[in-house]
Amino acid sequence: MTQLTGRPTTDDDVVHLTVPADGGYLGVLRTATAGLAARLQFALDEIEDLRIAVDEACAMLLAIATRDAELECRFAVTEDALTVEVTVPTVRGATLPSESSFAWKVLTALTTSASARAADGRATISLLTRRASGY
Repeated sequence: MTQLTGRPTTDDDVVHLTVPADGGYLGVLRTATAGLAARLQFALDEIEDLRIAVDEACAMLLAIATRDAELECRFAVTEDALTVEVTVPTVRGATLPSESSFAWKVLTALTTSASARAADGRATISLLTRRASGY
């Protein structure tokens, strides 16, 4: 399979986590994000930026999630990047914040790239962060 990085990954390079769509469980995703980014030898400030971005993406999704939903998070690890995809079932008529919103400005400032899609009653936000050169 190929991720946003354009580099192949194997199933061993993908981590799936599912938690209740409740803000009380976001710490689990932040911790997983930090651990995987540390594995890639991201700098401490890059790790913190990515943790904040994942938290912001999840907050966007929690606002439009169905009652008793689960938040699915997929981490894809490559040699120099981490892709995080967060998905949740959405309430009917739900829309994600526009790309000109403050929330999107935060995501694009803290990651290499961010994108979102909503279809078939589900919304997904994808974040790609490449490790800064120098390693």
